[in-house]
Amino acid sequence: MQWWNSFVSWLTAASNQTVVFSAVVLILSVIVASLLASWLSRGAIKRLLAQHDRELKAAVIGTLVDAATEASVWNSLTPQEQVMADRAVGQADVQLRLLPIKGSAVAANWAAHQLADLKRTSATFGYQLEPSLLEFRDRLIEWQSKPSRARKVFQSDLDRWKVANTTSEKSLLAEQDAWAAQQHHDQFDSQHAAPVPAPLHYTAGAPSPSTETQRLLDDVQALEVRPLPLQN
Repeated sequence: MQWWNSFVSWLTAASNQTVVFSAVVLILSVIVASLLASWLSRGAIKRLLAQHDRELKAAVIGTLVDAATEASVWNSLTPQEQVMADRAVGQADVQLRLLPIKGSAVAANWAAHQLADLKRTSATFGYQLEPSLLEFRDRLIEWQSKPSRARKVFQSDLDRWKVANTTSEKSLLAEQDAWAAQQHHDQFDSQHAAPVPAPLHYTAGAPSPSTETQRLLDDVQALEVRPLPLQN
């Protein structure tokens, strides 16, 4: 207890008040500076993460909108272009589901259904698809800005489509998609197939090509061996 009494006596001494006050101010300054630096760094990190999330969401939405544009002209794409488009859609679907946004899986399911519908409409030449593309783009942008509200709308659409599409209708749509894909591949293969020369037809009694050629060669040989007339 002796050392504690000595410390209290030194702390309360009038001659040491200036040193004590300076030490308290220094300690408080260090604490305040540390808290302020921590708050500023946390805010900067949050802003950096938010900017990264916005860029990632914008990239995913841009990829999906580009995929929707290609889906609207799906029947005019080559098989190689269709494969590349499907790969881009698959990557965008995975990125969309991994986004740290509530309802990203619901948005991915909604986008997949819309893309399949655009492909089917393009294959059957149903109607002008520009309004559907604009709606697809606007709905995804709205989901990016207001995910909770858009998620409810997406889920409502999915439930409505689930009730509307029975098992027989799904089988019919699957068969229709398979038929359209087969027609597209057959059309593309026929356009790029090499032309086959038509066989030559000869009339009855006409000499064949080999007989006619041999006769011409015999006539030329006879002309070459014929003796020249003597000149006086």
